Amino acid sequence: MPFSAELSLYPLANNYLEVIQAFIDRLNEYPDLTVLTNTMSTQVFGDLEVVMGALTKELNWLYDRVPSQVLVCKFINKDLTPDHVK
Repeated sequence: MPFSAELSLYPLANNYLEVIQAFIDRLNEYPDLTVLTNTMSTQVFGDLEVVMGALTKELNWLYDRVPSQVLVCKFINKDLTPDHVK
């Protein structure tokens, strides 16, 4: 099923920018995902199972390193990849 997620990560850590960048970099390693980042959020597009599997794996990785954080998510069961990226 086509799927879109919008994520905003707020690590409660002094090195929050490094943590956010590492999380984004790890998401970009998945060849079956399209990951777009702007100054407010990261958008992830792909198949529902692939997106959620990647998020589960990477959140576990993240929680092992930075135990306190806020992650705001929006999910939609539709591919909202912008036309200029397709």
